[in-house]
Amino acid sequence: MLLGVSQMACAQNFITVNDGTFIKGGKPYHYVGTNFWYGMNLGAADKPRLINELDRLNKIGIKNLRIMAGSEGAYDAPWCIQPAVQTAPGQYNESLLQGLDFLLAEMQKRGMEAVVCLNNFWPWSGGFAQYVSWANDNEAIPYPMIKGGDWKAYQDYATRFYNTPRAVQWYNDYLEHVINRTNTITQLPYKNDTTIMAWQLANEPRGGTAIEYYRSWLHETAKYIKGLDSNHLVSIGSEGNTPSTENGNDFEKDHDSQYIDYCTFHLWPQNWGWYDPAQGENMLAYAMGQSESYINDHIAIAVKLNKPLVLEEFGLSRDGNSHDPKTTVKVRDRYYSYVFTKLLSSVRKTKQVAGVNFWAWAGEGRPRESKTIWKPGDDFIGDPPHEPQGWYSVYDKDKSTIKIIKQFASAMAAY
Repeated sequence: MLLGVSQMACAQNFITVNDGTFIKGGKPYHYVGTNFWYGMNLGAADKPRLINELDRLNKIGIKNLRIMAGSEGAYDAPWCIQPAVQTAPGQYNESLLQGLDFLLAEMQKRGMEAVVCLNNFWPWSGGFAQYVSWANDNEAIPYPMIKGGDWKAYQDYATRFYNTPRAVQWYNDYLEHVINRTNTITQLPYKNDTTIMAWQLANEPRGGTAIEYYRSWLHETAKYIKGLDSNHLVSIGSEGNTPSTENGNDFEKDHDSQYIDYCTFHLWPQNWGWYDPAQGENMLAYAMGQSESYINDHIAIAVKLNKPLVLEEFGLSRDGNSHDPKTTVKVRDRYYSYVFTKLLSSVRKTKQVAGVNFWAWAGEGRPRESKTIWKPGDDFIGDPPHEPQGWYSVYDKDKSTIKIIKQFASAMAAY
């Protein structure tokens, strides 16, 4: 059967991979993008602001947005995005999914692409831990942010997801529900929507002490998605070989699956102890040196696998670790310039290096109070609900940072 004209045009514009390189419209595709995880929630609750944010991003050349399309938990779940898509297993918030429809429809108008993240290792969207809790009669989640909480205990709890069949099945049910969805605005099935660049398994999944189950889950879930949708790319959402000895990741082994189309890694010099804001520029050179080695190591593995590579998260705090939007960003600007220069240089030398997404766009949103924790009713900004608000956000008034982003977005897109 012959394809209709619109279907043929659509089929020609999916982003694909050819010999280790992203291809769009028959040409190599490189980009500077951002993390815009709350876009679906804005699409449901504040359409005018969403339109403003997309217009701002489009104006500075940001066409690639990494967004969340999965969130879980009751309305009173602490430290989580609210409202959530899935309030109980199989109970989906249709108004929020229509917010995702609106987001994708507006992105389509602007020629943007979405990397759609569908789950989360961390608690700020419910994620793995919420699925485990549901599968165990709503047992208490050991949140690490509470007084006396422990991140190791939380990670061990979250990794139970991989070998909890009911939890995995509920997640697979949600995959099927979303991937088989038809946009209520464009009437275009998600599977046929070229606005979607890739489906992503989760945000920063870790193997922890369940490495065999974890790696099997990566492979089987990517295979399952490919069975539902053969048009779109699939990625892990991996943070890479971080300095943590407890994350249970192996960047090469994790990405060595025929169903995983490209490699992702994240870069957090402050979180990893490579940069101390109290020392400012005095420690920046060390952070850059550590980052250089870290980036180079991941490039080498991507070359070995011959898969495109995206640095899909990186960030730095405002000067002095201030969370006040009015504080200067001199050190952050220098670090952004370094990362973008490094990635642009690597693109020119190495075909597998494809793109970079900074963390994260806040636009016109502002924290209710600097360094506070997000509550329902507060503006969505770049910092997720479980983190001090204002930490890594890039605001619409951060003119110096935006100038840098715009410069490198143009240079990357032109290559």
